[in-house]
Amino acid sequence: MELDGLFPLQPGGVGTTATSDGPSAGFAAPSADSPLPVRMRPASIDELVGQKHLLAPGAPLRQLVTGATPMSVILWGPPGTGKTTIAHLVAAATDRKFVAMSALSAGVKDVRAVIETARRQRRAGGPPTVLFIDEVHRFSKTQQDSLLAAVEDRTVTLLAATTENPYFSVISPLLSRCVLLTLQSLDTDAVRTLIRRAVADPRGLGGAVTLAAEAEEHLVRLAGGDVRKALTALEAAASSAAAQGVAEIDLATAEKAVDIAAVRYDRDGDAHYDVTSAFIKSMRGSDPDAALHWLARMLVAGEDARFIARRIVIFASEDVGMADPQALQVATAAAQAVQQVGLPEAQLNLAQAVVHLATAPKSNSVTTALGAAMADVRAGRGGAVPAHLRDSHYPGSRGLGHGKGYRYPHDDPRGVVTQQYAPDDLVGADYYHPSDHGAERAVVDRLPRLRRIVRGTAARGADPVARDRGAVGHGSGVGTPVGPSAEGGTARSTVGSLPGAASGPDGPAPEDAARISGPPGATGPGSVVEPGSVVEPGSVVEPGSVVAPDGKVAPDGKVAPDGKVEPGSAVEQDRTDRDRAGQDDGGAETAEKGQP
Repeated sequence: MELDGLFPLQPGGVGTTATSDGPSAGFAAPSADSPLPVRMRPASIDELVGQKHLLAPGAPLRQLVTGATPMSVILWGPPGTGKTTIAHLVAAATDRKFVAMSALSAGVKDVRAVIETARRQRRAGGPPTVLFIDEVHRFSKTQQDSLLAAVEDRTVTLLAATTENPYFSVISPLLSRCVLLTLQSLDTDAVRTLIRRAVADPRGLGGAVTLAAEAEEHLVRLAGGDVRKALTALEAAASSAAAQGVAEIDLATAEKAVDIAAVRYDRDGDAHYDVTSAFIKSMRGSDPDAALHWLARMLVAGEDARFIARRIVIFASEDVGMADPQALQVATAAAQAVQQVGLPEAQLNLAQAVVHLATAPKSNSVTTALGAAMADVRAGRGGAVPAHLRDSHYPGSRGLGHGKGYRYPHDDPRGVVTQQYAPDDLVGADYYHPSDHGAERAVVDRLPRLRRIVRGTAARGADPVARDRGAVGHGSGVGTPVGPSAEGGTARSTVGSLPGAASGPDGPAPEDAARISGPPGATGPGSVVEPGSVVEPGSVVEPGSVVAPDGKVAPDGKVAPDGKVEPGSAVEQDRTDRDRAGQDDGGAETAEKGQP
């Protein structure tokens, strides 16, 4: 059986007990024509470079190698970080029987045969068995299940290696019976140390060639922390130098040996999800440079461009949303370009979309609004569809009361009417809370006005066009009632900020405008707002005050866009339960606090 395509799994090593149970026995000693990475495997744990976090005195890895404590271990790490090397060290450094197999070719029958042999030898007083399984993530659930009992009672000590996340690729019962050791990619200093050792060590090149500093740096950089790749490239460069009759490996020779860096990426494993996560978070964090790097890494590694396009489209709504409505169009256009144009040209379309999304203003208000609405649905909130909203196009629906009382918004000059749209138990529920980022800032001003009209808390006489043009500011008190309160008398009402009104936060009043007499911010009892007068922002109409020349509240009254009370006009309001209690929607509170 071949492991990694580099070395046979045959008996060998000091203190290793050979077996004749087939090809899944121990490791054979490397021959002179073995690949350089195989010949340069450390002979002892002290030669192991990197993984310092696992080599401290008393650490599980050191105990495993020395045989001090029998424990089953799963080694998890990227290629070229030393997983198979550790297995060799275990095989050579203990007096236990060592059996190695690869999940690529072994099956349940092979596993059970090894376990049965180990059980018989243990009963006969023989040495314990260490079972090494490379690429254990390729074992099916059934194959992994076959190991449980033997690992549980230590019939075998399991040493498994995987490049995939064991939390996803190894069954939980097996994972709970093992110690998980995570191996990290080697840093540049560790890779450089191993390259220099291979150049000088008799097991390696034995000083037959020298390595120029530029060539060494090239090999280290393109290895990407994979020692096997670095040593394989070094061996190829040394062979090229020997063929040319030169004793030094220069940069040109090294570049011929390896010209593409090792990219840590796999389309189904951890690297896929980690790089994708970094890509999304870089766009969310408004860093176009980092986002382009992660995009480039996915493209160079051969990631499906359609997957990248889908993530971009999702991001446009999830993290940009209403702050830049154009973002979704840009993202979908890039996805369409991927379908119609294809790679490599569509890389440009993806890059343009990534830059647009990374530099766009961000808002997740749509995401949180949908989440809140779905939470209510899952919690059982939301009754029947109101009768006036039900489908009424089929015969007999009218007899059921469907559609009765429905008001068609387009029949109203404002394009919006007072009407219940939510189920009875969700009336007044606010899911969408716009941010003040980018284009969504305009929604911050418009949404409260729409909610007041739809829910029937806005003044019927108020001009919606004037409001949408900015005649009524966000949170203004226009439209609050003037009439009897629940306690009797007249409820106070605030006429809020109107652009063009008398001097206040929204600008100076017209020079010919008459001001309301009385204390600042209020009209005294009996005061009359005369035609052409301008209402000061934040002014409070006190009980007994008269609005409009005739002092009546008429249905056709309105506040003009310039903030003036027109001759003969009056203000009419609906009275809600809150209004009858003498409360206001914010304007009265502002005036009572004495703010202008």
